[in-house]
Amino acid sequence: MELTRRDLLATFLGAPFAAAACRTRPPELPPGTLAGASHEVGHRLRQGPPPEPSRWESHEVVIVGGGIAGLAAAWRLAAAGVRDVVVFDLEAAPGGTSRSSNGHPWGAHYVIAPSPDDRVLTRLLGEMGVMEGEAIAEQFLCRDPQERLFHHGRWYEGLYLEAGASHEDLRQLRAFEGEIARWSAFRDGRGRRAFTIPTAMVSDDAEVTALDRLSMEEWLDARGFTSPRLRWYVDYACRDDYGSRLHNTSAWAGIFYFASREERPTVTWPEGNGRIVSHLSRSAPLRTGWLVADVSPTPDGADVIALRGDEAVGVRARRVIFAGPQFVASRVIRPWREQPPAHLREFEYGSWLVANLSLRERPVSHGFPLAWDNVLYDSPSLGYVVATHQRGIDRGPTVLTYYYALTESNARAERERLLSAGRDEWADVALTDLSRAHPDLRSLTTQVDIMRWGHAMIRPRPGFVWSPARVNASRPLGAIHFANTDLSAVALCEEALDHGVRAAEEVLAALEINAPSWRFGVR
Repeated sequence: MELTRRDLLATFLGAPFAAAACRTRPPELPPGTLAGASHEVGHRLRQGPPPEPSRWESHEVVIVGGGIAGLAAAWRLAAAGVRDVVVFDLEAAPGGTSRSSNGHPWGAHYVIAPSPDDRVLTRLLGEMGVMEGEAIAEQFLCRDPQERLFHHGRWYEGLYLEAGASHEDLRQLRAFEGEIARWSAFRDGRGRRAFTIPTAMVSDDAEVTALDRLSMEEWLDARGFTSPRLRWYVDYACRDDYGSRLHNTSAWAGIFYFASREERPTVTWPEGNGRIVSHLSRSAPLRTGWLVADVSPTPDGADVIALRGDEAVGVRARRVIFAGPQFVASRVIRPWREQPPAHLREFEYGSWLVANLSLRERPVSHGFPLAWDNVLYDSPSLGYVVATHQRGIDRGPTVLTYYYALTESNARAERERLLSAGRDEWADVALTDLSRAHPDLRSLTTQVDIMRWGHAMIRPRPGFVWSPARVNASRPLGAIHFANTDLSAVALCEEALDHGVRAAEEVLAALEINAPSWRFGVR
């Protein structure tokens, strides 16, 4: 049965707000598009064995997946002189959730300035002209104002609601910050941090890994952190980075969000991490619009079958880097398709909606001025990022990139909920949601483009981060190597870069190519 507008808004924004929004005649929607991802094409993997290829090729390395991890692998191989590489990607453009179009992001929009130990990201940003010596060039640092929060008709600076906070609210905030400071300062017997980026450098000390056995909600409860404002703030962090809530986020991941950044600045661009995609895409031939349907280990390497429309091509490779998520690997890698290993069942993915709203002028704001990141306290969404913020122009046309994570525990039901609404329905949700903070928004919006990410990112639920399943998933299967952010349990661009380089260096070793590691020397 088709949802009424009231049902739609109640489902995604809550019944009280839907009732208020539906008291007037529904306004006309601006035009727009429904962008990928290619769910229908990807679902062909469920239809059984792939067809026999009409032709065969041979390549030294095949990379399956043109997201950041796959592109980083190609980048590392090219630097070592491995040129016979081909990258297959299902979508019409590479980048995965880091891609952009028309100069605006469709997902990831920043990285944290690298620590001195993160040599991969430092190298990449240096190649991109982002570094000045050992520092980030000022024009690439997120400019002020960076964050604001909308509450009861007014915008406030920052993401913690201090206005009206009680003495007890503020006491608990300071105590929470003290806990985070303690974990930021933690070093184990080998000098490793409890939390840092990338996660391959973190400590596996028992005190650290024990956090994974708790939910973030349980961790807060155990310390008496009952302040609604603090719990909203921490819950927002879980929704923002993981697409989950306090009750279904590992305490390790919840603390990681705050403690791993070490107060390092944010690096961003108008097109978000699409700038990184553009740079890495120069490293290898890309075949976009191709569905890899089968990867089979052979005595000499691996065979790959890729489909585009009715065409099927086979590739014999010495090595394969599978840079897609594990749920795809379970349907593509032949021995796993026939007998799935137990670890595949442990990977769970959250669903996201991203909308790019094109405006002819900046909307009216009351209180703190328009910032880069703009969050609504009483909304289930994550608010929006001003995609043009880095241009330094605070008037005239702009694009607001709106994010909505579907966060409840049943990931399959949330994915169905995401896909149950089309372009017009999601456009109405985004416009209605943001109109509570900007009453003139609809009159200023000229276009709304929608992207639905059914498997946007791995969820770090309790018990998963330090599970044998996650560790086992990164081990090669014969000539097949793995690289994806789900292998870290946190879906950050920095993690994708590290896994791509790691897998590429495994391939270099297998090909007996002597190349010094770009990584940090994992201890």
